[in-house]
Amino acid sequence: MVSADHGLRAGGGWSRPRGGAAHVRAPRPFRGAVSLSYKLHRSGSSQVVHPSRPRHRHCAHAVHRLAHNGAVNDLDPVASFGALLTSEGRALLDAVRGTEPARELAVATRLRREHPAGLVSAALSQGRLRQRAVVKFGAADAERMFFTPNGVEQSTRASVAAYRAARFQELGVRSVADLCCGIGGDAIALARAGIRVLAVDRDPLTAAVARANAAALGLDDLIEVREADVTEVDTGAYDAVFVDPARRGGRGRIFDPEAYSPPLSWAVRAARTAPLAALKVAPGIPHEAVPAEAGAEWISDSGDVKEAVLWFGTGEAGAVRATLLPGPRTLSGRGLPDPAVRPVGRFLYEPDGAVIRAHLVAEVAAELDGGGLVDETIAYVTADSATATPYATAYEITDRLPFGLKKLKALLRERGVGVLTVKKRGSAVEPEELRRKVKPQGPNSATVFLTRVQGAPTMLLGHPAALGDQGS
Repeated sequence: MVSADHGLRAGGGWSRPRGGAAHVRAPRPFRGAVSLSYKLHRSGSSQVVHPSRPRHRHCAHAVHRLAHNGAVNDLDPVASFGALLTSEGRALLDAVRGTEPARELAVATRLRREHPAGLVSAALSQGRLRQRAVVKFGAADAERMFFTPNGVEQSTRASVAAYRAARFQELGVRSVADLCCGIGGDAIALARAGIRVLAVDRDPLTAAVARANAAALGLDDLIEVREADVTEVDTGAYDAVFVDPARRGGRGRIFDPEAYSPPLSWAVRAARTAPLAALKVAPGIPHEAVPAEAGAEWISDSGDVKEAVLWFGTGEAGAVRATLLPGPRTLSGRGLPDPAVRPVGRFLYEPDGAVIRAHLVAEVAAELDGGGLVDETIAYVTADSATATPYATAYEITDRLPFGLKKLKALLRERGVGVLTVKKRGSAVEPEELRRKVKPQGPNSATVFLTRVQGAPTMLLGHPAALGDQGS
């Protein structure tokens, strides 16, 4: 396990990690299997077959031969997706459910004997997307929903969407205009909270997928999906507006809020005209970019920071909060000054990422007896006594060493440490490189922190403290 670097801004306040948010590398395709595109081929088109494909006499699924629904349009993605909603398409989706990558070629070859090749490819692609979506939506919903590649990547995790929907509900909201709705993840959570939703997206395929998801989950009586440009939609009839601008482009994540689609400035104007509004933004948004009339909330789920939300019309202008899921547990800002720097005590506290992004490390330190920073630029808090807090994970520190791999290797060998967790803040050393060099061996486990202590490169060795209610 490795945590990212976090530091303090010059002049006070917590900054985003160096280098910005981490980029996620796309998984490599399975070697030996043909990568099947989401685009459908016309019935009867030639397909690539692996020359060394083994022949299988028995198949995991059986699909009754169904009448073909005519040639599948490989140029119109909406028509191609629509083919999956037919009885034949749904039967194929059932047939390919749970197909492992190593089996895709054999399954595709078998099914293409009785079904349009393009429809088989689309079903397999949708099956892969559903498998990827389980982590966000859970197996029960993911196996019934429909996805696009971008939709899986950009959709809100179900737990986060449910929390936000509950907050809308607590604020008395009964109808929401969900602008830039994507595949409908937030609209689904809102509808399940009993809120009527207008879900808008200008992309025809995305809107079609959102509409299919509302129907698949039995929520189409509460969700109206509209294919339109969100900047041209009248939201005056709705209690609240939720805007989730696209933050990914052809080159990956977009960090400039004005490069969002639509830009953050447009979303803010839309929020100002609504009775109540929430704007979903990247968690790395600078605090100075938050409008004065908005409250800002950073949300993490199981220790991973997921998003920031700007709330308008809640009566909390300028408020800052960090919400940790599951829970929820919310820490509100009190405008405290940065904690003082003090010597490393017996315990080290690692604040949750949402706490750090919200610049609320001082609020965590205030909960501890004598809590202070190990360095004025590092978001590690130290104290002499153990205090349970849900907003930070506590570690008991057993050793403090000036940075040096030989000393660390000798200490790990002496302690019989074979499982080494490396955490770092304010250090350029790569954790995997350190593991290779120290070669931990033995039955015991430990955590090493590569950091700075009052400006000096330092290694702190310890283990998670046995406290009742603390972060993950």
